[in-house]
Amino acid sequence: MSDSAGSLQASWSAWKTQVEAALAKCLSEESGLGGECPPRLRESMSYSLLAGGKRLRPVLVLMACEACGGDSEAALPAACAIEMIHTYSLIHDDLPSMDDDDYRRGRLTNHKVFGEALAILAGDALLTLAFEVVARDVRPSSVAAACCADLAFAAGACGMVGGQVADLEAESLECGVTQMLGAPTPPSIQSATRSVDVASAVFGENSSGPSSVVTTARAANEYQPPQSNGGLRRAAALQDLEAIHRRKTGRLIRSALTLGGRIAQADVAKLGTLDHYGTCIGLAFQIADDVLDVTGTQDKLGKGVGKDASLGKLTYPGLIGLDRSRQMAQELIDEACLAIAPWGECGQRLEAMARFVLERDH
Repeated sequence: MSDSAGSLQASWSAWKTQVEAALAKCLSEESGLGGECPPRLRESMSYSLLAGGKRLRPVLVLMACEACGGDSEAALPAACAIEMIHTYSLIHDDLPSMDDDDYRRGRLTNHKVFGEALAILAGDALLTLAFEVVARDVRPSSVAAACCADLAFAAGACGMVGGQVADLEAESLECGVTQMLGAPTPPSIQSATRSVDVASAVFGENSSGPSSVVTTARAANEYQPPQSNGGLRRAAALQDLEAIHRRKTGRLIRSALTLGGRIAQADVAKLGTLDHYGTCIGLAFQIADDVLDVTGTQDKLGKGVGKDASLGKLTYPGLIGLDRSRQMAQELIDEACLAIAPWGECGQRLEAMARFVLERDH
């Protein structure tokens, strides 16, 4: 283990402990919700919010704040807020009307325990509580207002929610598109496919430049020449897939980094670097998720595997194979590390985090 990886592991463990304690406090009667929250609603909120997990997004908030010279303790309310928003999205994503999943973080999903109506309301309550926590506890108030705007943009119609809508709309077309494309099944994934098969209101969607789109288009034509209809359709399908995941997964990851930078009162250049870094690791994270859906196990992931392929959904491995998917993720991680390389020692944990996104097995 490298020194930077060891430092990340130690810091992550300490930050995760802080986040867990702060999240529990937010849901306690003594603070946060107060005594008027219906007990069953509080129980449903706690069931999902305090279920553990990597706490990637809140850790990114704290890490970005520290990397920009700020006090990570001051960023703790924002870290809690982004985890509340992430958890709300998981509760809603797992519903029968969405992804219809039975397990999350190693146990039954919220609606399986509390019913669909209460699960929806618990998600709604976590979303609104997130903004209350930021507005109340982040200082100064001007930074709190900017953080609220960032979160709303990342989680709303132009961000995560919009990405989920695009994903749902795509599902109705994906089986036909897959057949039209003649999606490749390289030897490395043939047997697997048979059986299972980030955001800131300031910098906007295109702040990372065209490089990742070019990479996607190049990957799409791995198996067919660019001039062929199949190759061009695959390139278009992959660009659509990237656009969905930039919003659905990437916007919240980018927002986590922006929040940390804002609380540290970083300058525009540093915020821009964090945004570009977040764009890269956000997409790499989703590609890694697609790979793990083929290669991972339910025990390690804490949720079902192989579902994307069984539903005929377009995924990176399904379109370009496992090897090229891993290569794309590696290129994105290299780009992220290059972006923060000028930060020197201050960026070492961010670099180690990028490597973790690629190497994780859960």
